[in-house]
Amino acid sequence: MAATKLATSASTKATPTTASLSTDTATTESPGPGRAGVVEGHNEVVLGGRVSGQPTVRVLPSGDELVSWRLVVGRENRGLSPSGRQLPTVDTIDCVAFKAGVRRVANRWVGGEVIEVRGELRRRFWRGAAGAASRCEVEVLQIKRIGAAR
Repeated sequence: MAATKLATSASTKATPTTASLSTDTATTESPGPGRAGVVEGHNEVVLGGRVSGQPTVRVLPSGDELVSWRLVVGRENRGLSPSGRQLPTVDTIDCVAFKAGVRRVANRWVGGEVIEVRGELRRRFWRGAAGAASRCEVEVLQIKRIGAAR
């Protein structure tokens, strides 16, 4: 049976939020006004951006197929750094899809499409010629095309 817990902020100005949780799940307060409590162990990523180029299809040693691409996500322009250099205006995020439906959709892209992805953040480890390495990427579980390629 789900129990209702009340998440409150240390600030007296914050409005309490209510979250419906099981009795064995811990919550913590999210920073910022208007945000609900975060469930411990929750991993969800939602991004919108432009596909940087044609996705790559790979077959793993296990026989599983995956499609990978990079998503270019704009940042708020924050001007110049203290040293006078222009701060980055985009982030480039590695995305990968194992699900057949998402792979089929991604395989049709040529690059430049505006999309929204939903998935989970993963850290992948491997051993190469230079030694152990790792990379964070988004494992895409749902995808939606928002605009055509330019």
